[in-house]
Amino acid sequence: MVRIIIGLKGSGKTKHLIELANKAVETSPGNVVCIEKGNKLMFDVRHQVRLVDTDLFDVENADQLYGMVCGIISANYDIKDIFIDSSLKICKDDKAEFVKFIEALDKITTAKEINCITTASIDAADFPVELNKYIL
Repeated sequence: MVRIIIGLKGSGKTKHLIELANKAVETSPGNVVCIEKGNKLMFDVRHQVRLVDTDLFDVENADQLYGMVCGIISANYDIKDIFIDSSLKICKDDKAEFVKFIEALDKITTAKEINCITTASIDAADFPVELNKYIL
């Protein structure tokens, strides 16, 4: 299941994501993963959260991000929570590709019973209507 935290830059999306990830460590029945662009969350999330930096693996678009998520899931069947910061930015702000990414991500996380929360820096008026059901 996918949920998206949307808002413009500086609206507190990442802070909310960090709070949710840290809470998941205490309540999740499995492992918690946080995927981020860069290495800015290292000191904000609890050490039990597995941090993955997309820049380190040259992830630069929606297909590569989806591939990374699938690789992480296939390597560890104990993952129950995935958090992705700046997913729209990683998808190069391509809304059409972002829609496909979110729909594919929802399909795999639902099948594997994984909670997935991601952030997207976008105004609600510009957000793709077909993804409204995923807004947190």
